Amino acid sequence: MHRLRTCAARLRPLTASQAAAQTAGQPRTNMAAAATTGGTRTFQPIRCYTAPVASEPFLNGTSSNYVEEMYFAWMEDPKSVHKSWDVFFRNANAGAPPGVAYQSPLGLTAAAGAALHQGSPMVGAQPNVEKLVEDHLAVQSLIRAYQIRGHHVAQLDPLGIMDADLDSHVPTDIITSSDKLDLAVFKDKRGFLTVEVGGFYGLNESDLDKVFRLPTTTFIGGSETALPLKDIIQRLEMAYCQHIGVEFMFINDLEQCQWIRQKFETPGIMQFTPEEKRTLLARTVRSTRFEEFLQRKWSSEKRFGLEGCESLIPALKTLIDNSSAYGVENVILGMPHRGRLNVLANVIRKELEQIFCQFDSKMEAADEGSGDVKYHLGMYHRRINRVTDRNITLSLVANPSHLEAVDPVVQGKCKAEQFYCGDTEGNRVMSILMHGDAAFAGQGIVYETFVLSDLPSYTTQGTVHVVVNNQIGFTTDPRVARSSPYPTDVARVVNAPIFHVNADDAEAVMYVCKVAAEWRATFHKDVVVDLVCYRRMGHNEMDEPMFTQPLMYKQIKKQKGVLLKYAEKLIAEGVVTRQEYEEEIAKYDKICEEAYTRSKDEKILHIKHWLDSPWPGFFTLDGQPKSMTCPSTGLSEEDLNHIGQVASSVPVDDFTIHGGLSRILKGRGTFSHRHHVLHDQNVDKRICIPMNHMSPDQAPYTVCNSCLSEYGVLGFELGFAMASPNALVLWEAQFGDFHNTAQCIIDQFICPGQAKWVRQNGIVLLLPHGMEGMGPEHSSARPERFLQMCNDDPDVMPTMKEDFAVRQLFDCNWIVVNCSNPANFFHVLRRQIHAPFRKPLIVFTPKSLLRHPDARSSFDDMLPGTEFKRLIVEEGAAAGNPQGVKRVIFCTGKVYYELVKERKARGMEDTVAIARIEQLSPFPFDLVRSEFEKYANADLVWCQEEHKNQGYYDYVKPRIRTTIERAKPVWYAGRDPAAAPATGNKNTHLTELRRFLDTAFGLDAFKDQQ
Repeated sequence: MHRLRTCAARLRPLTASQAAAQTAGQPRTNMAAAATTGGTRTFQPIRCYTAPVASEPFLNGTSSNYVEEMYFAWMEDPKSVHKSWDVFFRNANAGAPPGVAYQSPLGLTAAAGAALHQGSPMVGAQPNVEKLVEDHLAVQSLIRAYQIRGHHVAQLDPLGIMDADLDSHVPTDIITSSDKLDLAVFKDKRGFLTVEVGGFYGLNESDLDKVFRLPTTTFIGGSETALPLKDIIQRLEMAYCQHIGVEFMFINDLEQCQWIRQKFETPGIMQFTPEEKRTLLARTVRSTRFEEFLQRKWSSEKRFGLEGCESLIPALKTLIDNSSAYGVENVILGMPHRGRLNVLANVIRKELEQIFCQFDSKMEAADEGSGDVKYHLGMYHRRINRVTDRNITLSLVANPSHLEAVDPVVQGKCKAEQFYCGDTEGNRVMSILMHGDAAFAGQGIVYETFVLSDLPSYTTQGTVHVVVNNQIGFTTDPRVARSSPYPTDVARVVNAPIFHVNADDAEAVMYVCKVAAEWRATFHKDVVVDLVCYRRMGHNEMDEPMFTQPLMYKQIKKQKGVLLKYAEKLIAEGVVTRQEYEEEIAKYDKICEEAYTRSKDEKILHIKHWLDSPWPGFFTLDGQPKSMTCPSTGLSEEDLNHIGQVASSVPVDDFTIHGGLSRILKGRGTFSHRHHVLHDQNVDKRICIPMNHMSPDQAPYTVCNSCLSEYGVLGFELGFAMASPNALVLWEAQFGDFHNTAQCIIDQFICPGQAKWVRQNGIVLLLPHGMEGMGPEHSSARPERFLQMCNDDPDVMPTMKEDFAVRQLFDCNWIVVNCSNPANFFHVLRRQIHAPFRKPLIVFTPKSLLRHPDARSSFDDMLPGTEFKRLIVEEGAAAGNPQGVKRVIFCTGKVYYELVKERKARGMEDTVAIARIEQLSPFPFDLVRSEFEKYANADLVWCQEEHKNQGYYDYVKPRIRTTIERAKPVWYAGRDPAAAPATGNKNTHLTELRRFLDTAFGLDAFKDQQ
């Protein structure tokens, strides 16, 4: 490049204000003094921008050093140089146009020289200064426009038929054309440029060769600090308008913005070695040929192949390789079904023969449960990363067809793995989430997951999101699938940079994945890679997409695959030969064929081979519990006293708690969970968790405030519980009514998780429930829904064996309880950890019972030898004379205390027995039968406070009938059927209560129904 543009070559010119001040008559010595303050010059060697070298005939490469020395001397003392140099330097600093700053010494008369020394300004200099400033501001605006909006005109669609941002309009402040100018055609397109530039920035054609100093907010100059306008535009085009579109200027952190600019603007930064290119080609071969192999062998099978986005595999491997180099040892992945088999084969390295077995319809499943389709299964694998030669653990989490539902589950598992290995910064464990474009824009759980990304208790220190943007959702075009320009716009809420990339440019994909991995390692923030691609097949391999997208699929049929494109590029570059390319294909084809042959020898499918979260040492080698017994869950009185004392105290010095809280802690201890964390009333954000002060070697106890989300947070806690069987993870709804906004996690993961994926989980759901006159949205946790999903048979009386109670728990899909006293709640939580296996636990927790005087337990019920009571029998007067009892009322939960109160008021303690079924599922057949046999003369009533079509009745009635071999009817006492869970009127609530209590204790209430 030109070494010298003007007399002040490589020197910072005076600003317009300085030049104006000087020409207005300020002494030059002031400026010189400022420049030499402290004994050092403050001017910096930065390229000046006022004129080409040719405009000053006496300037050339050999004289530049001399001119520079003259300039330094003039800055210190203008009188130390010849009068002509003084005039030249002053004119140049005043902004004189090319060729005007220099005046021949012969033309300088004494009068003219005197005028100059008096500070007379050169004619026309001031307007030139203003034009200079305006032009530089225009160029800076132009650079910023490309940084903000360059992605809108980037060539992102491999098909060339759509705009990735759904807008064909070119921003008026971007100087470009539809065919993307490059340097070879730049001059031919200059007429177009003149219109655009002149129209918005006030520049014209003659400015294209003018040199402009670059601001500090760009890196397009590389080592140069000034460039001609045409080079500025061309480099901005190369950085922002080719196959990569970068969205980052919404980020409100200057360091992060500068980091991204440097990664994409620096000239020549996207360079790869021949070895890297050969590796990329080999990975693309595997990705492409795997899908082609499956298509040849099983052309009529659904597999949701990756065709059209084969670059996803090298993208993921690049992310993992680079993250491994930064120290990551464990990667948790979540993804939808499209491309899943390819990821399992070529990223996780699942044995190919096990994948091929899944296509054999004659194979029998050997595991318990019902299993799942092949493109939903997960996997766990620990291996050596070949690029970094370091151990890496990869875990792909199993998921349902409910798109994006797995996102928070992955984040929870990732957080747990970080917790267990002490990785507080996220340097060793990370998550990668893959998405489809339609789901990423359409599913609210995506937003809920992003909201968790920077919360203290939920952050995973940065997630890499990879969007497989095939520009269609089933049969829905993007324009009717989202309102935002891009499917990725949801990520902007957390300041995550978004790298859009044309997925048919393999090297561009590889580069943005390198940057994404480095971003995550540097800033520990989320980042999005948007692979703009297409879907070569229909929604699945059996679907005909021409029905709904005829023009798109006409183009797709003509589209050359990414493998062929990249192979031709490397062959043309001489990086590989055609023979080497064909040998690479033949080599992988042979691997697939050999694995296919081996798969024929497999006779049995093992779902446990697809387990995504193994628990080493917890089960036997074949995945079974080590015993079928559960020890007593009681504690010594000494331990109970100690826990009670610590939990109701403030075990930290100089800690002031709220006065009202002091009374609660000194009382019976029935405080709500908010009081597990104490807040200092005098010191902001100072907290104390008494439960972490039990003993020096205790396990940590964590209480988390979450964002106001059920779906996302419950999914997160489920993922956290997946990581280890030794953690008791509890999620509490504000009210049980609100759990239904997380219904997808309950229905698709918690309820059937073990049956589908052979994956046990001990998560606990605490759902406050009870009819207390608080209206339809603060009364019911919908117990009928949980009970409906229990897998026990209501019409079959199970065989009674010694280990019946534990065996029941092992066989069930989840446990549903409604504890009516503190001791049973204590035992059921401890049983979650003491059991030799893990099951989800659904607890309908009390509200008013926390303050009820009768809802208390003695330490005697929690001492060694005690355990959870599945059914609490009648222990009053009725139990002493069972023959005289005329009615047995079975119930569960809070209604028991209302029944006891009413029985006492009616004086019926001798004639009515009340039994509490604490564990609803698995149903306590054995204990119910004992109660039935004990009170042989009594009729049977199920009483509940819920409406008849809700609550427990439809679950309990057939099971009681099976237990007693249908010897008697089971009558109903409770609220009538209703659409809403509860009334909003307090008087109606009390009237309904009175009515069903009358029914429960009216011994003649059911005569007409017999």
